[in-house]
Amino acid sequence: MKIIDSRAHSVPENDATLLQLPNDADPLEAVLDGVSRIDLVFPKFTDGRAYSQAFLLRRRRGFAGEIRATGDVLIDQLVQMSRTGFSVAVLKDGVDAADAQRQFDRFGGFYQGDAVHVQPHFKEAAAA
Repeated sequence: MKIIDSRAHSVPENDATLLQLPNDADPLEAVLDGVSRIDLVFPKFTDGRAYSQAFLLRRRRGFAGEIRATGDVLIDQLVQMSRTGFSVAVLKDGVDAADAQRQFDRFGGFYQGDAVHVQPHFKEAAAA
């Protein structure tokens, strides 16, 4: 997962390849023709609807482009964001990117499948 400081994040105006989905939007109904980036918002860290949206976009819609987490993004959410389909996270103001990267270093792998690695670990190991 790519981690971006909040100051480096930008939203281009009138970009047809960018889709900003509000939390109450149904990702199964979104028009994705020509879209290469989808921004999903965490208005506060306790609001997890964007996790479900990202998962549905990856698994049910087969979206292969960039899914970006924006808003109240904290370090402890990053691993779960990655597992549910986010490819980029824009950190909340004041959060250090070096601290964020350490979250991924703590968890080398998972037994369960997720939005990106669908097969559970034992199936991937058996196929290798």
